Amino acid sequence: MDEHGAILMQRRSDSGNWSFPGGVMDIGETLEQCVIRETKEETGLEIEITGLLGIYTDPEHIIEYQDGEIRQEFNITYYGRIIGGRIEVSDESTSVRFLALDELAELPVHDTVRLRLRHHAENREQPYLG
Repeated sequence: MDEHGAILMQRRSDSGNWSFPGGVMDIGETLEQCVIRETKEETGLEIEITGLLGIYTDPEHIIEYQDGEIRQEFNITYYGRIIGGRIEVSDESTSVRFLALDELAELPVHDTVRLRLRHHAENREQPYLG
């Protein structure tokens, strides 16, 4: 989030939906290293991890990629703080910006991301596990 509470989001080039930066771990890296690397690759911003929103494992969340690969997705959503860099669009997105929760209500966002946004808005004391 930025200093005003707006959330760093990217508009995905494959679906047109707004989503959090993220991706797949590389062999030999920690989860924290993956989050930091993926955020830099997809947004141009350097972050440090500041907390955990939750772990999301909906067995109904199946994704079929353009190359025919099919996956049951899961997500671990972290909070982070910007420590450097500047916003840049990657080949995985058409736009990167900070958006307020009320702005996101009117934009195309996948239901799984909306759930995480709702949990963020609830200011939960404990991470979501489900």
